[in-house]
Amino acid sequence: MSPAAFRVGLISDTHGLLRPQAAAALRGADAIIHAGDIGGAAILEALATLAPVTAVRGNNDTDAWAHALPESTTIEARDVRIHVIHDLARLDVDPVRAGIRVIVAGHSHRPRIYETDGILYVNPGSAGPRRFTLPISVGELAIAGGDVAPRLITLDVAAPQ
Repeated sequence: MSPAAFRVGLISDTHGLLRPQAAAALRGADAIIHAGDIGGAAILEALATLAPVTAVRGNNDTDAWAHALPESTTIEARDVRIHVIHDLARLDVDPVRAGIRVIVAGHSHRPRIYETDGILYVNPGSAGPRRFTLPISVGELAIAGGDVAPRLITLDVAAPQ
């Protein structure tokens, strides 16, 4: 029997708004990654009540509370190396050489999962204020036995009237 999956909740681009639907989708995660444009320390404090949080600073996180946050970081979850950065265009590490399996990035507000050269790229989209007609979403990684199963979760949020 394989060990239970380690669940990593993914969120980005909250811009100061932690929707109850986003918190509900992340509830039960073993860890949470916030890929920047957080919008305030209160967002990280609220997420930390759900699970341990790793966060990076986004281009809009310019106030004093955000100065302690790194622009990028690499963590390990169940022996899977995950690199977190807000804007993928600013990636300054060779993920293959660094042994990274997953890159989590935000910035575009567009939820997306794809794989290139054995590296899984996940953008959970934006969980904050709606931008254009893009969905409001979060994501997750289920990690078990070295396998990583990504998933995007579109939140049930009423469209603007």
